[in-house]
Amino acid sequence: MSKVLVTGGAGFIGINLVLRLLRVGYEVVILDNLSRKGTENNLKLVKYNKNLKFYQTDIRDLKGIEQIFEEEKKFDAVFHFAGQVAVTTSVLNPRSDFEINALGTFNILDLCRLKCPESKLIYASTNKVYGDLSSLNVLENDKRYALSARPGGISEDQNLDFHSPYGCSKGCADQYFIDYARIYGLRTAVLRQSCIYGLYQYGIEDQGWVAWFAIAGILGKPITIYGNGKQIRDLLYIDDLVDLYTLLLKDEIELKGQVFNIGGGPDNSVSLIELLDLLKSEFNIGINVNYSSVRPGDQPYYVSNVCKIREYCDWYPKTGVLDGLSKMIEWIRSNIEVVGKIAIS
Repeated sequence: MSKVLVTGGAGFIGINLVLRLLRVGYEVVILDNLSRKGTENNLKLVKYNKNLKFYQTDIRDLKGIEQIFEEEKKFDAVFHFAGQVAVTTSVLNPRSDFEINALGTFNILDLCRLKCPESKLIYASTNKVYGDLSSLNVLENDKRYALSARPGGISEDQNLDFHSPYGCSKGCADQYFIDYARIYGLRTAVLRQSCIYGLYQYGIEDQGWVAWFAIAGILGKPITIYGNGKQIRDLLYIDDLVDLYTLLLKDEIELKGQVFNIGGGPDNSVSLIELLDLLKSEFNIGINVNYSSVRPGDQPYYVSNVCKIREYCDWYPKTGVLDGLSKMIEWIRSNIEVVGKIAIS
């Protein structure tokens, strides 16, 4: 039985992957410090599975992580999701952001080099490594921004331009994963992810905005949009992302420092205004909106060009926005008491 380590495995993306891996027969080790609200609820979903082991450890604790590697001996794959996830938090406390996202990631990566160099190592990076994309000629329409020069979205050849402490810390870790493939021959891949949404996402204003909009609307709470609401993002439903992660585990899929932009692509792109319209028209969720100034480093337009990953392993987004929203909103409504307490606390 293959053994997989998932750092941040009790978080939104982590728990969805863990559930899938356990279901198809993997042995799974979760490393999570449970600092994010909602992780303890997620952990209950898998806590008593005989093929799961859980360590409550912080990725900044090098000795603690090293003990886990020594106890477990070997991992066939490592998914690194643990991290500080909000641009706003990074601006308020850039040192903590650096220690978690840059140094913490280095701890994981270098221990893999020393303890299990044959493992597949997959890092969840972010589209924020491309900065605010101010060099692009963005057009403004009635309800959305557009980018006529790149109808397929932003590809991996876009220049990096770290903007905000979060962009710097994630970008630093991103580049270490690439370089460790070159220098040490590690089997790494970096997935620069766009907007992921779905079940077990306890969205708040600073992170998980699609879920936050739905939660706030259901609870009758106002939201704040920073800017005019025409900002474009491509939405990727969590099951599609987990499909990709499990696909990358296959023996015939080789990893050697590749970088992939991962999102819903042009077909699943929406502006904030358009999402509000969908929530109202399709799900009867009306939301009171306040507007404020644009936040530093915000991208008016970001849509992932997913051609490279499709050519590499025949993966592409399969879940449309309405279908994905329907599944997410059903889960939110079924768990609104718990979800609501976390979202507005």
